[in-house]
Amino acid sequence: MRPLMFGYMRLAASDDPDENAAIERELRHYTQGEGFELERLFIERLGSDEESAFFALIDALKTAEVKNVIVPSLWHFARLPGLQAAMRDHIEREIGARLWVIQSKSTQQRSTAS
Repeated sequence: MRPLMFGYMRLAASDDPDENAAIERELRHYTQGEGFELERLFIERLGSDEESAFFALIDALKTAEVKNVIVPSLWHFARLPGLQAAMRDHIEREIGARLWVIQSKSTQQRSTAS
């Protein structure tokens, strides 16, 4: 059985659903290529009244045996580099999980277009 990994991505209401599906496929493909199984994908939906997916991810990391998290890019955490670093630091140092950051073509295009 492959070790499990959590995923995290952030979506705006205006994001293209096809592009979002492509990013999710890339995360699953990359995860499997590294020998993991994507257990759960936490999706932050900007402008939504839903619970914060980041906080749900942190809670899951505290209670589950999963200690690996994959994100398409640090942009999915936040646009501000300081906040990106704080979120990464929280996952790696305070929770003790490993953060995998992939810079997919889809996320690079989105980051430079925003």
